[in-house]
Amino acid sequence: MQFLQDAPQFLFFTGKGGVGKTSVACATAVTLAGQGKRVLLVSTDPASNVGQVFDVVIGNTITAIEGVPGLSALEIDPEQAAEAYRERIVGPVRGLLPDKELASITEQLSGSCTTEVASFNEFTAFLADPAVYGGYDHVLFDTAPTGHTVRLLQLPGSWTDFLQSGKGDASCLGPLAGLDKQRSTYAAAVEALKDPTRTRLVLVARAQTSSLKEIERTNDELGEIGIHATHVVINGVLPPEAGDEALAAAVRARETAALTAMPAGVATLTRDVIGLRPTNMVGLPALRSLLSNDTVDASEDAGAAALEVTLPGPLAALVDEIEKGEHGLVLCMGKGGVGKTTIAAAIAVELAHRGHPVHLTTTDPAAHLEETLHGSVTGLRVSRIDPLEATREYRDRVLATKGKNLDEAGRRNLAEDLLSPCTEEVAVFQQFSKAVHESRREFVVIDTAPTGHTLLLLDAAGSYHRDVARQMGDAMAYTTPLMRLQDPTQTKVLLITLAEPTPVTEAEVLQQDLERAGIHPWAWVINNSLLAARPESPFLQVRAQNEVDQVARVESLSDRVAVVPLLSDEPVGVERLGSIVTGQVVPV
Repeated sequence: MQFLQDAPQFLFFTGKGGVGKTSVACATAVTLAGQGKRVLLVSTDPASNVGQVFDVVIGNTITAIEGVPGLSALEIDPEQAAEAYRERIVGPVRGLLPDKELASITEQLSGSCTTEVASFNEFTAFLADPAVYGGYDHVLFDTAPTGHTVRLLQLPGSWTDFLQSGKGDASCLGPLAGLDKQRSTYAAAVEALKDPTRTRLVLVARAQTSSLKEIERTNDELGEIGIHATHVVINGVLPPEAGDEALAAAVRARETAALTAMPAGVATLTRDVIGLRPTNMVGLPALRSLLSNDTVDASEDAGAAALEVTLPGPLAALVDEIEKGEHGLVLCMGKGGVGKTTIAAAIAVELAHRGHPVHLTTTDPAAHLEETLHGSVTGLRVSRIDPLEATREYRDRVLATKGKNLDEAGRRNLAEDLLSPCTEEVAVFQQFSKAVHESRREFVVIDTAPTGHTLLLLDAAGSYHRDVARQMGDAMAYTTPLMRLQDPTQTKVLLITLAEPTPVTEAEVLQQDLERAGIHPWAWVINNSLLAARPESPFLQVRAQNEVDQVARVESLSDRVAVVPLLSDEPVGVERLGSIVTGQVVPV
């Protein structure tokens, strides 16, 4: 593997959830330790399973890995780090401020930015303190901080004063209020990240369009602040051992097309390709094989038993229940790359086919749905919200109002605050609100919606919901967008996931986030299930068996679950979208 050649002291592995960052990082650690190096593996992945991979309890303590001399590992739990971080800020003022104000501060410190800052805070010593990192030849990090987080840590001036003076909205700067004393440590850590002789950033992706676009965004974002990726690993490419059945051939064709159209920003990086293995990457033999080119055989009957498992029903069963309301709002939510847009389109097409007026709106930057469905389905209207344009308008408006009388440093802080993920969700939510009201008369299906944290931020900051409540008082009845989202008779939230550990964990965290805002997800949809596709080759049957535990896990999290099989062809066009609903695989 080229990314291992002349490896510097620090290696960061980054990419979207479910691409195999942890497996690649663990296999790299084992390989380097096998060369006689002293290696520390640090994971900040919220779905970290490093301990499971090595079959040892690790946690937030440096732990030697039995059977691998020279290798130790550490798992930083991002949520525990964020909770401890919140307590350091909120604890001193508890009992001094009203409960309502404490709740507002706590919510401001409950977003993804706080989690990232807290996690980065935990491992800066490994980058900045020679007394810590000097004992290792290599320190490997499973998950890197985003460019936005690093920029936040580089902001000049006093974050505390900036927030207390009311110059920033409730979003990303809140987590920084207590960090002034650690500026020198952060500066040293950021310098280590920027130095290619000390740090190598490895982008990890699957041979899928969405995954490759994600690492291009990461690469661009980090490149803006002087942190440059040099290597890309394409993980999990279907090998010849998977056979030549129609499903395998179709997957290979899709992978080839995705790699051929790889974004220019990552196409020039040094590239390694890792073949898909039939079994999960658990145990030292599996890890030692991952970075080799050895052919892996699957037993003829090892995975056949998986095909006998009884699965949840097709998406059609959920559509039947949705249809009973005769109108309403359907929100398809989930992390990137799980197929939210496709599931939303399939539901909208099916409802339209059943004779209902339907409005499908999406934030999908590729408007292929509009092109495919425009005028082809009676009763279906398709629109697209441009997140970039909505966010630009929102930022310009805030800078022109709140930033009007700020000095240069204040405007710089405000401008960075407005680059947070929360800002995009707030901006897009304003346009979503219009569609939410339409659901009183027709079915409205929305691809991607604001998280519970964003809704609570809006509420804490004096959002539309609170403004209306204050103005209307007890004199009149009213319904705000937030109230409509909280009403299960009017809104049905579907969490979309894959039958893989990381996507399921991410969806579970999203469910908890929504429930804090009083929104309980109505159903889960497991998309692209190999198990449901009933593959024929032993290799793919073993892969399918890996999904059994994740399907059971999802069923424990929700009393409504639907499974959509992996299709032999891209689900584009009315016929293919229809097969998603019925669960019937359409031949190539």
